[in-house]
Amino acid sequence: MPSRRGDMILPEMQAATLSIPRAMFSIEDPWELPDGVAPVLLRRATDGALPHLATSVAVWWDERYLNTLFAGDDDAVIASYFEHDAPLWQEDVVEIFAAPQAPTRYFEIEVNPLGTLFDALIDSPDGVRATMRTDLGWNCDGLFAATRRTAHHFSTIIRVPFEPLGGAPVRGDRWRGNFFRVDRHPARGDEFSAWQPAMKVPADFHVVAAFGEWLFA
Repeated sequence: MPSRRGDMILPEMQAATLSIPRAMFSIEDPWELPDGVAPVLLRRATDGALPHLATSVAVWWDERYLNTLFAGDDDAVIASYFEHDAPLWQEDVVEIFAAPQAPTRYFEIEVNPLGTLFDALIDSPDGVRATMRTDLGWNCDGLFAATRRTAHHFSTIIRVPFEPLGGAPVRGDRWRGNFFRVDRHPARGDEFSAWQPAMKVPADFHVVAAFGEWLFA
């Protein structure tokens, strides 16, 4: 959750659309993408370029859950938090921002390499960090995440239940949202990736105008 204070909201822009197919989740092989689900690459959050470490995100939905699979290159793990709602963004983390209704009210979900969870409700009346309010008392009951790693790669599956978000979508519904990765590295420097970069320096994920559109297909 990198910061920048004092920014004004970006001018209204045409949101990029991600078509999210409906497909079954396999508990026997949670890392396997269903037919018709294709990953998209995250880009560097500050300028939209390709990041040093590639990250993809694949998204699909079923009757009860939004399913998101992050996968990417990695050469070091910076993670020490085990407590729920700890400041996971200070270390390595992947993040989902989901706005089922007004984009200025959205849900923030984070998972670190240890499987620790962060969930919060964000009210952002001006669409920027300076005036947003974070409700850590909100809990995404039923949230599930798991991570597996090799020496140079990670995969994190996150299942976000629809009920705590206000209910499941129907085909044709459109939400706003974004996907992010924070990679901390003591020698190379920190890297921030996003599905829809806000083009802010330093990186800022809480720019509502940069959120893309999710089409539940």
